[in-house]
Amino acid sequence: MSPNVPFIQPSIEISTRESRPGELHGNGAKDETSIIPMARPAPSAFAENEHWHQHTLRVLSRPAARRRPPNVAVVRFVEAPRIESRFGRRGVDRVLEQVAWILRTELSEQERITPDDHGGVILTLRGAAEWQVRARLESIATRLARLPVQLGDEHLTITPVIGWADAADRPISMDPATLVARATEAVELATGQVDLIPRKWNSGERQRAARRSGGPLRTTLQSLATLVIGVLAPFAGLVLAHRAGIDLGTTAYLVVTASLVITALIIWVENFYALDPERPPAQPAAPEPAASAIIPAYLPNEAATIVDTLRSFLEQEYDGPLQVILAYNTPKPMPVEDDLRALAATDSRLVVMKVPYSTSKAQNVNAALEIVTGEFVGVFDADHHPARDAFGRAWRWLSHGADVVQGHCVIRNGDASWVSRMVAVEFESIYAVNHPGRAKLHGFGLFGGSNGFWRTQVLHETRMRGEMLTEDIDSSIRVLLSGRTVVNDPGLLSRELAPATLSALWKQRVRWAQGWFQVSRRHLRTALRSEELTPRNKLGLTFLLGWREIYPWIAIQMLPVIGFIAWRDGGLGRTDWLVPVFVLCTLYTLSSGPAQVLFAWRLAAPEIRRHPGWFRVYLLISTVFYTEFKNHVARVAQVKELTGERKWAITPRQVPQRAGERA
Repeated sequence: MSPNVPFIQPSIEISTRESRPGELHGNGAKDETSIIPMARPAPSAFAENEHWHQHTLRVLSRPAARRRPPNVAVVRFVEAPRIESRFGRRGVDRVLEQVAWILRTELSEQERITPDDHGGVILTLRGAAEWQVRARLESIATRLARLPVQLGDEHLTITPVIGWADAADRPISMDPATLVARATEAVELATGQVDLIPRKWNSGERQRAARRSGGPLRTTLQSLATLVIGVLAPFAGLVLAHRAGIDLGTTAYLVVTASLVITALIIWVENFYALDPERPPAQPAAPEPAASAIIPAYLPNEAATIVDTLRSFLEQEYDGPLQVILAYNTPKPMPVEDDLRALAATDSRLVVMKVPYSTSKAQNVNAALEIVTGEFVGVFDADHHPARDAFGRAWRWLSHGADVVQGHCVIRNGDASWVSRMVAVEFESIYAVNHPGRAKLHGFGLFGGSNGFWRTQVLHETRMRGEMLTEDIDSSIRVLLSGRTVVNDPGLLSRELAPATLSALWKQRVRWAQGWFQVSRRHLRTALRSEELTPRNKLGLTFLLGWREIYPWIAIQMLPVIGFIAWRDGGLGRTDWLVPVFVLCTLYTLSSGPAQVLFAWRLAAPEIRRHPGWFRVYLLISTVFYTEFKNHVARVAQVKELTGERKWAITPRQVPQRAGERA
């Protein structure tokens, strides 16, 4: 691609009205007719373009054997076109001057910075290992995202997007213009994600991406592989060790039993902690400020429900100004888009924003942040109907110091099928028991992707990362590692749709499980070394990111262990299974499942609790099928991740019989 390709921006559709000169727009900037008081010109922080070119060419001309090849990075800003439309080119130049003075502190005397022709800057960086360059550019992106840029009397936030290229393949890249072109191509990829992650130019990226999907046959083979790894290989290992004179059967049984008992103990402790969860302050510490809601949507999947969802948000009982942003992508025009525009024309609080380059929820959320006006923002999936007091209740937490608040997601289509009823009960186990119990036990909550409320600045700095299959959990861990506070409130309700078929549930849960495994691989080691986390936090993250990934493989070990003991003793009937300690451990382990269902019924949302039959059926299904189903999903997901298969599977929506109906 040419470095002169225009900067890509989402198109925004909103009911229009005339504005007066100097009036604040939805993005907090003044009308383009406003006059900007400019500061007295300061000595430029930039190198002249000609000097930059000469310097870079000189660096590239050095013998390759002398040092690592240099790097060229292009830094642009999502808000640059909007700033120019409001403040003129002088506004963009003023922003670049402030950015340049910040960047100069990051550069050595041998490095250079110069403006490009598209509202950004070009950096020549010294040679270093790829991971060092990436980490350095990530640090620059984070620092710029936190930078309050001043234009006259206004303070704005900016969103940097960074692409970079190195000169490793000399002599092809001897020309500085070639490196700039490559870095520009990479920055265009970063612009599509808007997640503060620098992108390196790579000619084979598209080819590698094409190999990241798999079909049903591959999933079947992966399922068989988990049985070989989890059952046949351990059994064969025990047999071979026995024939070599080493009997590991009893030891293996004790280890597996102890592991199951530890897991059951954790479940019991979380259950009891969930009985008395943290509650929001009785009153907010400050009046309710402007708030925003971001609703990312993929329209072919959400077309039947999105209008009802938006009407639900516009019925919120919130005393402050409320902005509702629908950020959507669609591969083709949809008839519902006309309905959305019509709805926006009738209510100025609604912004309908089409993100043309988007292929993920993360991209939609990141794009919507560009136009958020609220002091805090709620993030919701496109099938959610939040309780009418949701924003006011969330503000009570945020006004008293919380950075993120996660609410309780309740299934509203439980009567659609046996699968949706099962998920309805499971969600009560998760959101009414596990999350609040874990939050009180380990001292931190988690953002679950929907019905979560963020301080806008915190979300602006954190972003969602489209490369992660569970961008919500990834952002949760990153915000915890930055020293921020995430709380859980089981009384903060929002109602959503569950998958109605086992096939849809499989696709959803494989993506979730693989996403959790991605997060564990990326963040567990960093979390254990973090100075921001307490020992209590680290213990909780060890169970959350470490033990939960190991446990599905431990749980299945009972099959090869019992099979080996039966083989060793000449049959199951020859083994004494009534050893008191083993019997007690087995009963204790088996008790955790029914106990959790009982606690879930006790703490469930009223509309779910009034169906006790759902809980009884769930207990039966989970005992004979669903628990092992979820463990199998986790094992298959790990195999997919380790073999490089990463595919985002859209969860189909089951539309209630009556639009907007709540169970």
